[in-house]
Amino acid sequence: MEMTDTNPWAWWQNALAGNIGPMHEGIPQQGYYRTRFKGGQWEPVAIWLDEAGGWLAMRGERMVDAADAWNFCRTHPVSYEAYQKAIEGAGWDDEPPVAVMGHNLPADPFEALKLEYEAEKEQAEAFMKTPVTTQDQADKAAIWSKRLTAIKNKATDLHKVEKQPHLDAGRNVDNKWRGLKEDPDTLAKKLKAHVTPFLQEQQRLEYERQQRERDEAERKRRAAEELAAKADASDTAAQAAAERLQQEADKQEQAAKAKNAQAGRTGARVSLRTFLSARIVDYDKALKALGNHPEMKALVETLANRAIRAGVDVDGVERIEEQRAA
Repeated sequence: MEMTDTNPWAWWQNALAGNIGPMHEGIPQQGYYRTRFKGGQWEPVAIWLDEAGGWLAMRGERMVDAADAWNFCRTHPVSYEAYQKAIEGAGWDDEPPVAVMGHNLPADPFEALKLEYEAEKEQAEAFMKTPVTTQDQADKAAIWSKRLTAIKNKATDLHKVEKQPHLDAGRNVDNKWRGLKEDPDTLAKKLKAHVTPFLQEQQRLEYERQQRERDEAERKRRAAEELAAKADASDTAAQAAAERLQQEADKQEQAAKAKNAQAGRTGARVSLRTFLSARIVDYDKALKALGNHPEMKALVETLANRAIRAGVDVDGVERIEEQRAA
């Protein structure tokens, strides 16, 4: 509805009731509104006709061009009570209060942002001591969440700026030493791999020697037992021979103990070592055996969540929908 001579407030009153009538850029309508710069706080706006028929406008506590102000505030009418409350510095019912920081903020961006967060935190925690029961309170919570996220984003940016020189310096140090750390290690591993076939052959020969020693020890032990069984108790010579054979068998058994194949000298010795690893021969059985392992459960849960979010149904997995404020 266009403004009429009988009721200059008609357009604004209808807009407050939800009936925002025809509007034209640069052609104001008398009333109370609010506007803000992107990312800023809402400011109250009053637009009226003076006695001479000229348009006047006030944004906050400063006079502004009425046509220009109208272009940005026309879709945000507010009641006179809300306007008056905002002009007096009490803020808006659907906006969380702005933390008053003063003009003596620390020069250090970290300390300044920390003070800003502490002020927001104090007010937000006080707000959360009572449940949300109105739309205005819900709007406050949403706006507060956005303001806190903005602090987090600013902290992330400032942290990156402060840390970047250290990261660059660290990378420069890493690049300087990388070759002397990695190249010798790689070459040492290649040398060990190069000598491994020889040591494996030596180990194979050692196993053969051990088996021969065990076989000879077993032969002498049986001979000693047979000689001792045949010898008369008074035949000391036979008994001595049997005892000697038993001692030789013991020595050969001792000689049959494993000697690991090795190369080098003390302090620089390379030898064969046993490395354990798993080779799955029956995947289903292995999966069943490991199914209750905490790491396996965590992995399955991760894969299940990924599948559900991609719209893929998985046997044994239930799709759960939960609505939360985000």
